Amino acid sequence: MTGFLLQLGGPLQSWGEHSAFTDRDTVAHPTRSGLIGMFASALGIPRADATVSPAAVPDAGDTPDFARLTRLRFTVRTDRPGVRLRDFHTVGGGYPQHRTVPTAKGARRSGDTATIVSRRHYLSDAVFTVAVTASQPDAPLLTACAEALAAPRWPLHLGRRSCPPGALLLLRTGVLDPVAELDRVPLARQVPWASAEGADEEATVLVRFTADVPFPPGPGDAPSSRTSVTTLNDEPIRLTARDRTYHARPSYTTSRRLPADLCGGYGSEYLDALDAYLHAPRPGGNEGKAP
Repeated sequence: MTGFLLQLGGPLQSWGEHSAFTDRDTVAHPTRSGLIGMFASALGIPRADATVSPAAVPDAGDTPDFARLTRLRFTVRTDRPGVRLRDFHTVGGGYPQHRTVPTAKGARRSGDTATIVSRRHYLSDAVFTVAVTASQPDAPLLTACAEALAAPRWPLHLGRRSCPPGALLLLRTGVLDPVAELDRVPLARQVPWASAEGADEEATVLVRFTADVPFPPGPGDAPSSRTSVTTLNDEPIRLTARDRTYHARPSYTTSRRLPADLCGGYGSEYLDALDAYLHAPRPGGNEGKAP
């Protein structure tokens, strides 16, 4: 199972799952709809074409389309969960009536109702490492997506247009087993104090993983890694400008202990750890590469 690795980090992220009207939520990790939408933007797929039949997905072809993007599978490692932030936002206040926000019927709001208040939720300083995979017939789709992310047609964002990705986005391409590789990519978090002091050479850190398919069997995995205990309403059916429709899908989670020395720290310290990982010798000499 080949694929590639992403790192989603930036000042802000927002992955809405049941946002409506003036309350814009975020879940604790990237959603399928948000990631597929980002890939569609990178490929230059117009919103008018961002639709898929709920009954069937077309066979693989040479040209990626929105329907084929739903074949992708995502396994998300939470490096840093971030801090939840809520933005108190107003629109349309202080203007004369002819410049206020239009109503659904096309009229203008009166001075008493001109100001619309919304609350928008974000994850601040969060970092996620994502394994992107697909079945063997869709290997060309993975290649096309990785190339598009390296040189996107349109700007990319982490769930909302006000949330651009950081400089590190596409970590590695052509990885033979990206899900297993998540246990080896440096973690974007501080080394635990005990390990840093050398008090416990066998120290580990608890890391959370989420996926849209069951995890392979592993020692110590939670029951939720194989049997879904929750659903998310983030399987995109249509992402057109005025008609966004999603289906619910099962979500799988587990927490796994990884070696504490996998923690790369922050800032330049983490970049050094990531550079050492990306340029380390690989089995066979060329398995996976940095973009």
